[in-house]
This record gives sequence, C-alpha cells and structure tokens, in this order.
Amino acid sequence: MKAYFAGGCFWCVTPIYKIYGVDKVVCGYSGGDEPNPTYEDVKAQRTGHRETIALEYDEKNVGYDKLLDIYLANVDPFDGEGQFIDKGFSYTLAIYYQNEKEKEMAEAKIAELEASAGKKACIALEPFKSFYEAEEEHQDYYLKNPEAFEKELIESGRRGK
Repeated sequence: MKAYFAGGCFWCVTPIYKIYGVDKVVCGYSGGDEPNPTYEDVKAQRTGHRETIALEYDEKNVGYDKLLDIYLANVDPFDGEGQFIDKGFSYTLAIYYQNEKEKEMAEAKIAELEASAGKKACIALEPFKSFYEAEEEHQDYYLKNPEAFEKELIESGRRGK
C-alpha cells in the first residue's frame, strides 16, 4: 500500500517512518499540475507542488491510522506558512488521500487534534493526483549526508519535536 504526506522538508520527515516499519520512503513532489517538476522549481514556489513523501507499507506491520498519528506528531499542524524555518507553499502540510476511507480517517484525526488544541489545523486534505519522484540526491539524504542532515534538523527547529 502507499500513502502520500507533505510534511515540510522531505529530508527531515523521511527517517521517522523507517523507524515505524514502513517498507520504503521516497521523496518527491505532489499536489500541483506541472509534470516532472524539479527541486529548484518546487523550492522557488513555481509549480504548485509540495515536497511530499510517498510511503510504501504493509498494513500487517503498520496501518494508515498509525501513519497519520506519526505524521501529526512530527509536524507543526498549526503553521500555515510552512514548517519550522522552511516557509512557502511547497513546505505547507497536506495529506493526499486515495479513497474515501483514507479521507475519513484523516478528517477524524485532524478533528481530534483541533478539538484537543482548541484551534484550527493548517493541513490541506486533498485527493491524490500524482507523485513525481525527486532527484536521486534527495533520496535518503539523512544516510548520504549525516552531518548536514543533523545540522538541518537543529537549525530548522525540528530537533526535539
């Protein structure tokens, strides 16, 4: 099965899911209409895409509801401008659902979050359209560049979230 979440900087959210038994995490772009966007164009806010991760998972190991919990625990759901130091549309939050069941589950989790926090979350809930895999240097960035990745986490304010 697959799930698609935009959680700000895709480098920063990739390793989180590997901890919880997700089979594969791919960095890419989703939400916009421009085919085959590049990192530079997405980051410059020229495509309508968000940095997104595609999760491949086995429901026997981790369910969609757990993936939603992990997602919500690792983003700032109330920041409508982006995530941490990364600002702009391409860093805003979105859950891309593929069917009514996923949509209903996401709506319920967001409603729970809003009720407990007493404020509205800034998470787009959109039907999945397409996913474009990011360039190879963005895949498993945390493994390829551990020092730079750690620096990114600290400087972004994500470390300790």
